[in-house]
Amino acid sequence: MTNPDSPRHIEVSDDGEPVAAAEVTTSAGADGTVRASLHAQAGHITPGRRASLVDAVMDLPEVQASKRIEAAVPLGDSESLERLRERTEAAVTRPAGSTTLLDADIPSGSQPGPGQDPDGGTTPRSPLPTGSAGVEEADAGELR
Repeated sequence: MTNPDSPRHIEVSDDGEPVAAAEVTTSAGADGTVRASLHAQAGHITPGRRASLVDAVMDLPEVQASKRIEAAVPLGDSESLERLRERTEAAVTRPAGSTTLLDADIPSGSQPGPGQDPDGGTTPRSPLPTGSAGVEEADAGELR
């Protein structure tokens, strides 16, 4: 696992080109607060890619070990905002310039989330549209 205070960079690509990215920082120690800044390229992005970015962020072990998330999402990015609301509890949003800020609780790992049934198994999610898509992550210090 990476140092909790060092930011992680996650990218979602479409046909080998990055289309959405996030910087994620967790506070020191377990049960802290996660801060995430999500952004996407201008123009059309294949539906489902922004939701994939949110899933990649929420599935990070250090995010799962945290209690709260503070996320900054571009104003009008309804796909990312909706997915964040699905993956969190007690979400509160507010506008801040060209950004929407979301504060929410992260459900404990024992609670079923989207795509999981109450027995702990997974239910199939709708597949992403066709095309080559990928999620990459790296410590921010590794990116030059």
